Amino acid sequence: MKIKVGVIYGGESVEHEVSIISALQAMNKMDQEKYEIIPIYITKTREWYTGEMLKDIEVYQDLSLIKKYGKNVVLYYNNGSYVLQKKSFPKSIVTDIDIAFPIVHGTNVEDGVLQGYLQSIGIPFVGSDVYGSVVGQDKVYMKEIWSGASLPMTKYVWFYDVDYKQDSEEVLKKVSKLKYPLIIKPATTGSSVGISVANNEEELIEGIDDAIQYDKKILVEEVVENLKEVNIAVMGNYEHQRVSEIEEVLSGNKFLTYEDKYIGGGKGKLKGCKTPVKGSSKGMASASRKLPAELDNKLKEEIEKVAVEAFKVLGSSGNSRIDFLIDEKKGKVYINEINSIPGSLAFYLWDAKGVNFTSVLDDMINIGVKDYKKRVSMVHSFDTNILKGFAANGGVKGMKGMKGKLR
Repeated sequence: MKIKVGVIYGGESVEHEVSIISALQAMNKMDQEKYEIIPIYITKTREWYTGEMLKDIEVYQDLSLIKKYGKNVVLYYNNGSYVLQKKSFPKSIVTDIDIAFPIVHGTNVEDGVLQGYLQSIGIPFVGSDVYGSVVGQDKVYMKEIWSGASLPMTKYVWFYDVDYKQDSEEVLKKVSKLKYPLIIKPATTGSSVGISVANNEEELIEGIDDAIQYDKKILVEEVVENLKEVNIAVMGNYEHQRVSEIEEVLSGNKFLTYEDKYIGGGKGKLKGCKTPVKGSSKGMASASRKLPAELDNKLKEEIEKVAVEAFKVLGSSGNSRIDFLIDEKKGKVYINEINSIPGSLAFYLWDAKGVNFTSVLDDMINIGVKDYKKRVSMVHSFDTNILKGFAANGGVKGMKGMKGKLR
C-alpha cells in the first residue's frame, strides 16, 4: 500500500510563487511506486485546494481555473485519520493523507505557523517542528542563538520598525557603530525580498524604509569584503546529520538577489508543463554557481563543522540549506543564515554528491516519520483531571477553596 503524502505549498507569503516552483519540482521527482502524491495548494487568500490538475504549472497562470476545477478543502483529524474534506455542500471527504510535506517559503507558512497547525492536529510532517521553524525563519532569533553558541558571524544590529519611526536618530546612532557598506534585511523574509546594500547613511535610510514594508523587525549587518558566498545543505535531525557538497554562488551583486534566484530571462519549461512558459524558472536550481566550490580542505572542513553545529543548535530537522560568507583575503568564514525549507529543496547540492532528488525526498519523509514517532513517545499530558469535582465544589466560586490543591 502506498504512503499518502500531502504536499502543502503556496500560502500568504511574498515567496508564494517560489513555493509553487519548489513543490512542483518535488512532486515530479517523488517515487510514485512508493507514494501517492496529493497536492495541497494554499492560495494567497489562505484557501486550501486539492486536485490532480494542481500538478501542472500552467494552471497557476489562471487562478480562476483552480477555484473552478479544484476542490476547496480543510485538513483535520477525523476518527483516526487525517482527512481533506470539501468546504462546500455536501461536505464529503475527498481523501485522507498519512504524512504532510510542507514545501513552503516565507512568512505565514515556513515560520512555524503552518507547522504549529500540523502539530496541533497530530499529523506526521516533514521538516523542522514549530521551534526549529520559528528560529529558522527569523534572522534575528537565529543570530542571537548562534551568537550564544559562539559561531562566527559578521557584526550586526537589529531594531523594530516602531523604534525607528519613533526615534530614527537613535536607531541610526546604533547602526553607526557598524562599518559601511551595510546590508539591510527584513528579519523574516526569504529569497532576498526587501534586502538592500547601503554605502552611506542616505542609502541606509532608503534601505530601512524599504525593509519595513515587509517586516516589523529589521537586521543591519556589515558586508563581507572580498566576498565569496557558499552554501551547504544539512540533512537529519538533532540525533544524526550529514552534509551535502558545497556550492559557490555566482552573482554580479553584493548578495544573491531574487532575480538571480528565480527570474528567467527567456522561455523555460518545468517538468509537468505541456508547453514552454515565458519567464519560467527552475528555482534555485537555475541560479549561477560553481559546484563544487573551489575551497581548500581547511575551509571546507570548517564550513561543514559550523553548518552541523548551526543546524543542531537551532533544533532543525529535514533538509536545510545553510549559507556562508567568506572573506577570501583573510580566509575567514562567517555563517550567514539557514533556510529551513530551501528553494528547490537544495536537491542540486545532494545531486553533486551522488544523491539524486528522489532519494533526497525519500530521506526527508523518513526523517519526518522518525520525528513523529519520537514526538508521540514523549509525555505531553497526564491522566489526572484537576477539573474533576469542579461542579461539586461550587464551580467558579468553589475555586477559592481549591487554591492550595492547584499549586
